Amino acid sequence: MERKVRNALRILGLTDYQAAAYTAMVSLVSAGASEAAEASGIPRSRIYEVLRQLSERGFVEVERGKPLRYHVVPPAEVFRREKKRIVKELDDAMHQLRRTYEDQVSRVPAPVWLIHGQEKIMKKELEIISRTRSELKMRMGFIFRGELRELRPAIDRIMDRGADVRIMAPEDLDLPCEVRVVSMPPVRMFVRDSVEMMWIFSRFTPEGSPLPETAMGIWNQYPEIAENYSRIFDGIWYGKSYGDTGGI
Repeated sequence: MERKVRNALRILGLTDYQAAAYTAMVSLVSAGASEAAEASGIPRSRIYEVLRQLSERGFVEVERGKPLRYHVVPPAEVFRREKKRIVKELDDAMHQLRRTYEDQVSRVPAPVWLIHGQEKIMKKELEIISRTRSELKMRMGFIFRGELRELRPAIDRIMDRGADVRIMAPEDLDLPCEVRVVSMPPVRMFVRDSVEMMWIFSRFTPEGSPLPETAMGIWNQYPEIAENYSRIFDGIWYGKSYGDTGGI
């Protein structure tokens, strides 16, 4: 348990001495420097500096006087504050790295990849959806088990950013966007922003459920092809025949 506590404090950014001092102060609640040094095992020559660092980080409070006295900031308050800080730093880093990745991935020449298996396909699907800026068009000829649960928050996020999301499916789907029921074969396709798309195929059980290990996705970043299938989608959505639109 002590090792886990030290590891957690290191995640919060404390050094070994700072973690030892804070752990000791939690057990003492209030103490002078000499007491903190004895309880933590930190040399007295270092304890004042370590406690000063903890005070600057908001882990202890200093009561001025002779001698100085230190009061621990409750762990619940410390961890709540530090978790909020860490999550913000991680979110900021994620957004910065994602922007860099999205800028670069669009510059990869002639990108077409095969993706095998339900898990990898769904991961790539959610990644592509997250890049949607203006519109997402999906033909859901079949649904993987548990997929709708993953799609709902992803679609919510891009719609909150103002994206238009339209889905065609052989049955109504419980998703936070416009869903139109259309007769279609058990094949999947979606296009985002007319620049990126993915086809998804699978074999099925006799009952009609997709077999996860047989699923295959064709991820395509040719804008010309994506734009063409985007127009085909619109043709079907707005009532043109398969012949008028080239079929899907």
